Amino acid sequence: MEGFLNALSVMSDPYLLLIVLCGTVGGVLIGALPGLTSTMATALLLPFTVMMDPIPAIALLSALYCAGTFGGSITAILINAPGAPPAAATAIDGYPMAQRGEAGRALGMATVSSTIGGIFSVLVLVTAAPLLAKLAYNFGPPEYFALALFGLSMLASITKGSAVKNLMGGAFGVLIATIGIDFTTGVERFTFGFPEMTEGIHFIPVMIGIFGGAELLTQSATLHVIYDRVAAMAVRLPSREDFKRVWKTIARSCGIGSFIGVLPAEGGTVAAMIGYNEARRWSKHKEEFGSGSIEGIAGPEAANNAATGGAMVPTLALGIPGSGTTAVILGALLVHGLRPGPYLFQEQPDLLYGIFAAMFVANVLFLGIGLVGAKIFARITLIPRTFLWPAVFVLAAVGSYSLDQALIDVWFMLAFGLLGFVFKRYGFAPAPIIMGLILGELVENTLKQSLLLFEHNWLLFFERPIVVTFFLLTLLGLFGPVLFGWLGRLFKGSAATAEK
Repeated sequence: MEGFLNALSVMSDPYLLLIVLCGTVGGVLIGALPGLTSTMATALLLPFTVMMDPIPAIALLSALYCAGTFGGSITAILINAPGAPPAAATAIDGYPMAQRGEAGRALGMATVSSTIGGIFSVLVLVTAAPLLAKLAYNFGPPEYFALALFGLSMLASITKGSAVKNLMGGAFGVLIATIGIDFTTGVERFTFGFPEMTEGIHFIPVMIGIFGGAELLTQSATLHVIYDRVAAMAVRLPSREDFKRVWKTIARSCGIGSFIGVLPAEGGTVAAMIGYNEARRWSKHKEEFGSGSIEGIAGPEAANNAATGGAMVPTLALGIPGSGTTAVILGALLVHGLRPGPYLFQEQPDLLYGIFAAMFVANVLFLGIGLVGAKIFARITLIPRTFLWPAVFVLAAVGSYSLDQALIDVWFMLAFGLLGFVFKRYGFAPAPIIMGLILGELVENTLKQSLLLFEHNWLLFFERPIVVTFFLLTLLGLFGPVLFGWLGRLFKGSAATAEK
């Protein structure tokens, strides 16, 4: 409680409030642009936060994360072009409402639902993250190795794509993490004679290239696409009758989003789809879904914003990213010399509660911004893509170079941008590669420390209960879907035989 009060006093700093305001406005703007996501925006912005103090830097990225998740709903409703993947479910009923002249009502409901979901997620974060961190006090190198291995196994479900391809992408990220000098043996690995590679490949150019560069090449193929635009009426709050109808939906989606967000998965997108499906399942007006249901907006918007705080829980408490964007925020913590985990809660409480307060303020700010400026923000979709994406490319190049003032980082960004584009064409998502790169170093180092601790007797891993638990969860994450599918077919077959 004392740390949270200290965080509120920190947030009274006008400079920090300005930072959060800029992150919130920028997040809404970026979220409203089709193709630009909060993940890519935080990756592009990360190098520019290196010279900032830790609290303003992480607060800026956290505010952008929260606001960017909401911003995608603006264009999803007005032009049927979700600005961010989680807003795809919102477009199902939001755009039909806009077409029949109720864009203001739809935008108002999206704004209020997003704010409620976001504030609820911050409360979950404030409560759950310290509890999870206290559990992590019992962790040594073997436990962290098992935890990181479990995090890698969860890459199978981090996106909606192929589980095998996600694991392959994660393995590729781990391989990238091995480039450079092994500080245990002093042996150079995969440097190919380039002295610039002896310290390894920094994850920031990789992150910028694989998110920003790949998306630039992807968007270049859609320059001819023209969206139908619907004029927005004055944005207004939903009526009292609307709130009576959707309050249960919002409450349900808050719980769904927070739970899904804690899991290492594509939190917002998955939470939004589940929130929409559950809203329809429990609705008394199922026939309205797909043609303009107010519940069809409240469900996904509350869920995808509730996932933001949930995804930050394992990121801060254990160092396991809960989503692609929190992987970038985890990278920002590492850049500032901060290792997420229990000691972060003990040594940097002001930083952590500053993050909590920044996310809370961001959610309150985009309530006002969304209600007042949604119609204005929607007009940024008129920016020609021939100007927008070259500007993104310039930011990517400058951001990569500014990290160490090294031109090779720009070449890495270009190479991984091209590689990410090719991977995307063949169904490989970028998030598993980045998370594999971040977790790869943790896996390698903790494995070496554990083997030294055990005098190379790896059987001692199985004498530690927490390690065994994570090993079992890893096996369940890898083979659980196959096992459950086989059991389901077996039970169906048995039931069919019994009926005969």
